[in-house]
Amino acid sequence: MVGSMIGIVLYLVFAPFVGGLISGIDRKLTARMQGRIGPPLLQPFYDVRKLINKEILLINNMQFLFAWCFVIFIAFTGALFYGGVNILLVVFVLTTAAMFLVLEATTTNSPFSVMGANREMMQMLSYEPMVLLTAVGFYVATGIGPHDGTFNISEIITHSDIPNVVYLPGVFIGYLYILTIKLRKSPFDISMSHHAHQEMVKGITTELTGGMMALIEISHWYENVFLLGLVALFILCSKWWSIPLALIVCAAAFFLEVLIDNTSARVKWDLMLKSAWIITLVFGAINIFILQMF
Repeated sequence: MVGSMIGIVLYLVFAPFVGGLISGIDRKLTARMQGRIGPPLLQPFYDVRKLINKEILLINNMQFLFAWCFVIFIAFTGALFYGGVNILLVVFVLTTAAMFLVLEATTTNSPFSVMGANREMMQMLSYEPMVLLTAVGFYVATGIGPHDGTFNISEIITHSDIPNVVYLPGVFIGYLYILTIKLRKSPFDISMSHHAHQEMVKGITTELTGGMMALIEISHWYENVFLLGLVALFILCSKWWSIPLALIVCAAAFFLEVLIDNTSARVKWDLMLKSAWIITLVFGAINIFILQMF
């Protein structure tokens, strides 16, 4: 119980700083890959500070409510994860947070926001099956041998001396594939992009201004730390060496996502949906089916 509370507090306090640094590293890597120097490493923090000092212009009160609900539920998702609770609960809260962002965009009646909301729902349809299969995969993997399967994150980490990725290579590949969607990287940045190449301006967040836009950006920092933590869950086990190995794998996965972002063009929603479901079935479902035979 004490360990869970420490994990929650550490995440809520330090995740924005870690997420902001990750965003700064992302910009630096992107600039280097494009032959540029790029902005300072702390530029994301400067941008957020500038947004906070700007006036907030709202279309209606519901936009304000739903935007705040998105921020709260995203932070709650990561807090549950790093608190070591049931991973299915974490997945459901994450989905609820995404729905609040969609609702925020639809209340504005802006064509760019509404179009972004529609695309966001298509993204959810694309990645949700793989996210659920990831949770199921951990349950099946922890049930191998004399142990009973568990959805509890703290037990998933400590149940074995062998990293879960050994049992779940297909699920890991599938998760990395949909991670591109969750991180809003090209070729799947169809509802909103962090770069200036989106035909819908800022897509789902077009009508957010000032401090509200800063809160949404901070919530993405929270979310990115959680998403990379899920990558680490594939590597962590009861052995001490799994901790540095997990950090290395997270760094490698993040670098891969930035590389994909800078070497691919954005695809249409139907190709994203089809490819994500194919990867989910071929890698995720077959991996879990094989595990259940043991």
